[in-house]
Amino acid sequence: MLKRVIILFLMFFAGTFAYAKPIDVQEENGIYHITLKGNAVRKHIKFILSPNLVTNKEIHTENKSILTINTGFFDPKNGRTISYIVTDGQVTEDPMLNDNFIFNPFVREHLKEILNRTEFRIIQCEKKLKYEIVPHDTPVGNNCTITTSAQGGPMLLPELRLEEELFLVKDEDGNIIRQSASMLDRVPRTIAGIKNDEMHILIITNKNPKTIYEARDLCKSLGFEYAMAFDGGSSTSLDYKKIHVTSTQKLDTGRRLKSFMIIK
Repeated sequence: MLKRVIILFLMFFAGTFAYAKPIDVQEENGIYHITLKGNAVRKHIKFILSPNLVTNKEIHTENKSILTINTGFFDPKNGRTISYIVTDGQVTEDPMLNDNFIFNPFVREHLKEILNRTEFRIIQCEKKLKYEIVPHDTPVGNNCTITTSAQGGPMLLPELRLEEELFLVKDEDGNIIRQSASMLDRVPRTIAGIKNDEMHILIITNKNPKTIYEARDLCKSLGFEYAMAFDGGSSTSLDYKKIHVTSTQKLDTGRRLKSFMIIK
């Protein structure tokens, strides 16, 4: 009798866990907060790139993805990346192969810092998958490998690295003389974070645009332990079920992009 009770108990809770919702999407005041819950979903996250610039919706449909967002920075003039992308353990896009990027005088002067901009990683340590938000040159631990990653920047938490990653440049008197990726402007943004070993994504839309400082403060208020930005502004994109978010107004198709995070 006891054995039958135990079997029924396990069957009930196995069914409960099987139907647990691994992707939770909430929207408030023009900001989508996506939480990826549990360990199983990590196996289905992949950062990918497209040979040609395409919209988030096109990649979402082509890959039969459950959820798709935009990720790394790219050069719209030649369609090449300016962010590292790792897919299935292989570097699939390297900014050092982008001539427009490496021959830019500002980039050449600050190449080391720009190449070390922050990335979101999924690393495998033996049989366990873990999330990381770290500068690109950060080594992985012993017996660990990067399964997939996408670079963007800047890091927002635990510390904001605007100047270290050359998104903001100041002169000797502390005056701002250069900003990249509209860091100081209120624009839509795509943010990735980690809290309690779960991945969180914020899609900040045109309805409630934010400066990078405001985005950082929002991540703090939500209790994120680590956070970073991906490409934002007109690149900010989300497709999930019937939700289709873009930050362009032209026919609502969205900007054509280079790299994406998909959940298969």
